[in-house]
Amino acid sequence: MSNRLPPAWAKHLKTQSTSRKVVSPKTAPPQRQPIAGSARGHSDDMALRQALELQKAERLAEAEELCQHVLARTPNHPLALYILGTLGLGHDDEKALRYFARAVGEEPGNPYYHLSLGEIYLKLSEFTPAIKHIQQALALKPDLVEALCALGNAYNAFDKGEMALPLFEKALKINRDHPLARMGLPHALASLGRMDEAAVHLKEAVERRIAVPNAYNALVHTRKFTEEPPELTAILTELRDPAHGAEGAAMLHHAAGKLLNDLGHYKEAMDHFKKGNQAGGQKFDLENYRRWVDAVIETFTPEMVASMAAHGSPSEVPVFIVGMPRSGTTLTEQICASHPNVHGAGELSKLRRMANGIGLKGSSETDPGKSVATITPELTKMLAAEHLAYLRQRAPDALRIVDKMPHNFELIGLIGILFSNARIIHCRRDAIDNCVSCFVLQFSTTHSYSADLQTLGLYYREYDRLMRHWTKVLPGRIFENRYETLIENQEEQSRRLIDYLGLPWDNACLRFFDRDSSVNTYSLWQVRQPIYKSSVKRWKNYESEIQPLIDALGDLAEV
Repeated sequence: MSNRLPPAWAKHLKTQSTSRKVVSPKTAPPQRQPIAGSARGHSDDMALRQALELQKAERLAEAEELCQHVLARTPNHPLALYILGTLGLGHDDEKALRYFARAVGEEPGNPYYHLSLGEIYLKLSEFTPAIKHIQQALALKPDLVEALCALGNAYNAFDKGEMALPLFEKALKINRDHPLARMGLPHALASLGRMDEAAVHLKEAVERRIAVPNAYNALVHTRKFTEEPPELTAILTELRDPAHGAEGAAMLHHAAGKLLNDLGHYKEAMDHFKKGNQAGGQKFDLENYRRWVDAVIETFTPEMVASMAAHGSPSEVPVFIVGMPRSGTTLTEQICASHPNVHGAGELSKLRRMANGIGLKGSSETDPGKSVATITPELTKMLAAEHLAYLRQRAPDALRIVDKMPHNFELIGLIGILFSNARIIHCRRDAIDNCVSCFVLQFSTTHSYSADLQTLGLYYREYDRLMRHWTKVLPGRIFENRYETLIENQEEQSRRLIDYLGLPWDNACLRFFDRDSSVNTYSLWQVRQPIYKSSVKRWKNYESEIQPLIDALGDLAEV
């Protein structure tokens, strides 16, 4: 695959016009010098300045229209392409990638274009081209703080956390108050298990009034608190400051909830978690999702998957750990990846990107049947080979490479088609515990189903319905790893896991918490500890506060 352009299957992508929020780039858009003596150049520059102002005002359709007018007059105008790329961020990342790639092609000496292209590649889990373009941005502008931080984030995501630290340290020397550097360094330290050092830097960020809600939220997750820390009063005081906005308030409420939960003040903690989720303002279209699940179940029959799998790859390298978030996926990956023949690649969005490319998006607006009909034997072979090569970039010699993106549970049919011998580990946990654990975390908008207790319970039922279908489609292929079983008998269940992977037992799998690697999920503190049982039936602490969830789960709730 080209390091600059989307892969061959990008031709399947269709840009859909939907409402969207503005997502501003982390760096100011580069300014293009007007063409001397050119009326057209002056007109273009004026139009693009106006487009930037419209973007700031969240009048995105008008900003896009102005950029397209500029391109009609001046084809491949790099700044117009760049602005169109920023308009796609968070709405259509593939579209953003294409525009940033074109901007780089037109003006390869512009560091900002390389940086933006590298960052969107990083968001799409395309680590090799991401690192290449961010490094090129730094070659062009060595003191670009945003590029130093982006490269640090890329190394961290690529399981090279130690290489990230000096980049953030250099960024802080250039600008000690830059929020990306201030938050990036403690995040990298925490991902490596160096929680005490991370906490020192986060406290300094708070003292310097840099990204205060974010810093507090990260700080309270660096350890478990047994005594009330001064940060609790400070967080409650910050909540009275309207300047933090809705996003900041959501972070602070979740931080307060985490501390109160640690201290055993469960009713007060749940009150903050609820307020935090309300402040986020996230909504989820459950009926749309339910119709999509219906369509997937109708499309991916056992017969269809078996017939198409003949054209995929027989490789045993890919391992997919799936399930609801907070079901034990990180713990399971760490146990598996402690084996010397297994590489844990973390949460990769590659498979989702591939699915989106052929139209398998999680929305009833798409038709899974029509999308699957476009998957020819040749395309099946190409997709499988490309995905396997992508995994091999992470660990060329590993016998098994683990992708633990939980929501790949939606794509098990595609996995079955592409990789007839892939291992699929399904992590399942007590339904109420699992949902409560989701509710109390501040997830991204990708997990908007988790912001409301009733919606969360109903979503869980759809997940359960889909997983039951996959066990019929791939009988005997999916290993169900029950969280409570793993907690109760770590060694026995760990041995079952390694045996399922087709590997000999190694005692290192019992000391997963000693692994020297980066962890970049919400469980980054927990997986550094030996297995503990306090999270089993944790929901009982909140029983009086979560009745809408229990009612929504129905017969799946083990009360």
